[in-house]
Amino acid sequence: MSKGKETLEELLSDPIIRLLMERDRVRPEEVRMLLRKAARNAQPSLAPHVIDQTSRQSRVSA
Repeated sequence: MSKGKETLEELLSDPIIRLLMERDRVRPEEVRMLLRKAARNAQPSLAPHVIDQTSRQSRVSA
């Protein structure tokens, strides 16, 4: 694995993770499917600084 942020494929190919998944009877395909579904259902959100700027602008124009 690389130092820093690992990709999903790196994580799913890690021997320890593979052992845990095998013990729990979880297949890599199931993890990929679950993450794709979560990404589709995720609601877009604004960063806190954008929310702050938006609320300031609405107070000034009011």
